[in-house]
Amino acid sequence: MQQGLDLAEISPNSNPPVCKILDYGKYKYEAKKKAQKAKKNQAVTTLKEIQFRPNTDTHDIEFKVKHIQRFLEEGNKVRVSVKFRGREASHADLGHALLKQIIDMVGNLGIVEQAPKMEGKVLSLVYGPAGKVPKKTSKPSAHTSSDGKAPEGKAKTAESAVKTDS
Repeated sequence: MQQGLDLAEISPNSNPPVCKILDYGKYKYEAKKKAQKAKKNQAVTTLKEIQFRPNTDTHDIEFKVKHIQRFLEEGNKVRVSVKFRGREASHADLGHALLKQIIDMVGNLGIVEQAPKMEGKVLSLVYGPAGKVPKKTSKPSAHTSSDGKAPEGKAKTAESAVKTDS
């Protein structure tokens, strides 16, 4: 009696190999869905880059360090680059001092994954986020329903929003 089932080798490396009688098309479909779900739940990290010059002003450094901290809190990696022009490259010690200052300012928010390294006329290091990366979930807000409208009975009117002294 033909039932449309196949003999599939599930785990060929085990001893003895594991086989199942199943609908192979359905098995492939379920495996594909499982892989898609695993990919969807993966934390995605991107590499952001912040560029400095060896003579960058203190306020500008502080401003850019805030961006580095924000990127690390979002779970992204950050490449910090110090670009030299012309003869500035002969003073790489200024770039190393700047990177040391940035490392001190960032503190515990990030981990230096790649130590400062000179590549041509660019001195760079790579920061990774410290600790676990929070998953980004999109929850509907408490004041709106799934269709984007305010829930019934919760809509504010101009009269209810204004305080009266009576």
